[in-house]
Order: sequence, then structure tokens, then C-alpha cells
Amino acid sequence: MIRLGGLTPLTTIDFPGRLAAVLYLQGCPWRCSYCHNPALLPASGGGHLDWSAALAFLQRRRGLLDGVVLSGGEPTAQANLAAAVERLKALGFHIGLHTGGMYPARLRQVLPQLDWVGLDIKAPWAGYDAVTGRRGSGRAVEASLQCVLDSGVAYECRTTWSAGLFPVEDLYALGEHLAARGVTHWALQQRRLKGEAWTPPLQAQVDLARLGVGFEVFTVRAT
Repeated sequence: MIRLGGLTPLTTIDFPGRLAAVLYLQGCPWRCSYCHNPALLPASGGGHLDWSAALAFLQRRRGLLDGVVLSGGEPTAQANLAAAVERLKALGFHIGLHTGGMYPARLRQVLPQLDWVGLDIKAPWAGYDAVTGRRGSGRAVEASLQCVLDSGVAYECRTTWSAGLFPVEDLYALGEHLAARGVTHWALQQRRLKGEAWTPPLQAQVDLARLGVGFEVFTVRAT
């Protein structure tokens, strides 16, 4: 039904308040320099997990797990996402979705079936294409953000940042913009790449108190 690149059998951090498994959906059209799962980028990449095998595993975990997180890659890149979510809901699981927001129409289709969304906000809209390597990506994510805000589904917006991606003043402006749009939950994540020179923690690079103004929940994470 869907192309899978792997599975994490148990996580306590990918779906707030839930014990969950993570299914990694294969394929993503963006090419962000700090991608943590590059093996999942090709739509027909290796390391596939059969959908029926994943369902069999989850059948055995009913009553032990609360939820299933669909991550990637980019889950909304797959046309059968809604049917897959419906199948997982029928097993009794709460469903979380990690998405870059690149396909707002498909996101809108599945939102009524979701229990939580983690939406990546990768940059200020004007600088999106430079981060994702794809033209028009910011417009798509802006539409997806509005879909999430209108849906009433629990969510977190998260931004991965380093000074090499875009200036800190743009980061402050992004935070102000998100708060003005009505975003209540925002997480700031520090970009770290293998082989990259050491950089100081976020606390030493940005004014976290300034960034957190206007949010009910503001979280800082190292990635």
C-alpha cells in the first residue's frame, strides 16, 4: 500500500504523550543539506520494509503501543497515505505525522484522521528554496501551516537552525511571524552535521527568551 524504508519498534519522544512505533515512508523530493535520513530520499530507494510485514508487527503490538508515527522521507509524497492511515486507525492506534508540508492538499485530506502533527518550518518563506533545493517550497509549506492551524489537531512546528542556514535576525523574524500567525507550539533544533566543525550550543548563539515570546510552548533541542 505504501513504500516503507524502515521501522522503529518503540519511541517515547516522537509522539508526545504516547508510546509509539515509527514507520519511515520512502521518498522525499526536497534535498535539505542537514537531512538525517538521506537513505529515505529516493522514492525507490533500498532498505524497504514490506507493508504487510509492518502491519503484522503492529498487530502483535496492539495493547502495548498507543500510537504509530508516520515519518520519512516525506509521508505526504505517497498517494496511498490516507488509506494507510485509515488502516492503522482501524487497528486502534493513535496516529502522528511528521511532515515538511510540501503537499498541502494531501495533508488536508488526512488531517481529520490524525491525532498529532509535527510540521517542519525550515526557514522564512523567502529563504525556503535555498534550504530545500526546490522552487516554490515555501508557498506550499505556508499553505500546510494554515491547514494545520485550522484543523484543531494537536501539533508542533519545529525549525532546525544554524548560522550557516540563515542569519539569526531572520530566525527572530520567523519566530515573530509564526507567533503572529497563531502558532502556539514551536521547537528550535540545532543543526549538526557529521564532520562539521564544533559550534556552540544554541543558548550561546541566540536570545532564547526573545525567540520564545508569544508561544505557549517553546522547546530547544540539539539534533
